[in-house]
Formats: sequence, structure tokens, C-alpha cells
Amino acid sequence: MKLEAIFTENAPEAVGPYSQAIKAGKTIYVPGQLPIDPETGKHINETIEKETRQSLENAKAILFEAGATLDDVVKVTVFIQNMDDFPRINEVYSQYFTSHKPARACVEVARLPLGVNVEIEMIAMI
Repeated sequence: MKLEAIFTENAPEAVGPYSQAIKAGKTIYVPGQLPIDPETGKHINETIEKETRQSLENAKAILFEAGATLDDVVKVTVFIQNMDDFPRINEVYSQYFTSHKPARACVEVARLPLGVNVEIEMIAMI
């Protein structure tokens, strides 16, 4: 199976030695997206809602570059610093996944890269 690395300038570059996404056949793997503004490279950290929105926008831009949309997402994993933020994250998340609701896990973690409060990864099928 041919693997294709996906890159777009509409999402931040990876913060480590990995790709923005990998397309393997009809499957797209989008690694954890941090709330980083792709234009400035700065962490969006005003509110958990803004962080969540930026992480989702970054993943959405990567999916688009790979020829997919949020409607093609089959699995999402959300990593958060504080489970008390869960309802506020869900509020933003539900604006992105309205009629289509992929399988999802949400996990509270001790730390996230760059001191962010949320990180979101996705798997899509096209």
C-alpha cells in the first residue's frame, strides 16, 4: 500500500518528527492537532472554546488537503488537561459534527505539548 504524507500551509507544521497527516489507501490519519494559529505559529490560549475551535480548524484544513471533509471522519480522540472543560469542549465540538457523529474518545491527560489544554486527532475514510 502506498503511503502519502499530507501537508498544507493552512494548518501548523508538526511540532515534532511526524507528518501533518498520512493517507494510507482510503484512510487518512490526522495526528493530534494543537490550538496553534497556522499564520502566526502562536498558541491560541484565551479560552478552552477557542483552543478547541482552533484544533478542529487545523484538523479540518488537513482533511481538506487530503481530499476529505469532517463528514468522512470515523474516529476522533480528544485529549484534555482538565475534565471540567468537557462540557465546554463538547459545545464547540458539536458545532463541527452536527448530523454526522463519529466514534469518539475523550481522555484527561497530565500534560500536553507546548502547555496546551486540548489536542484532537482524527481518522477519516474516503
